[in-house]
Amino acid sequence: MRNGIVNFLLAGLFILVAVPGLAFDPGAKKSEIAETAVANLKPGQFLWVPGIAPAGPMTIVVNLKVQRAYVYRNGVRIGASTISSGKKGHETPTGVFTILQKNKDHSSNLYNTAPML
Repeated sequence: MRNGIVNFLLAGLFILVAVPGLAFDPGAKKSEIAETAVANLKPGQFLWVPGIAPAGPMTIVVNLKVQRAYVYRNGVRIGASTISSGKKGHETPTGVFTILQKNKDHSSNLYNTAPML
């Protein structure tokens, strides 16, 4: 189910990988996802409440410092998840990235053909 949600989110989205500390959009409306609930997520867990903002453009913001990804629709946070980013020597790049193509069966050409689910 989690992979299905991730694949759905990635369709037509752009990803913003933020510098540490930029996980909250100050212009966003309040959502039903409490910050304490997000902070208490264990590895592999996520929160998903798409009904609070059923339509509009979507954005994913990644906070490398706290290892969390936040999903916004129309500026309202509708999801949050733990992440596992790169480590020293293989740091996660920061910036704004647009999804240009999708392939659910893609494997890495850098990391020994590791699956990129």
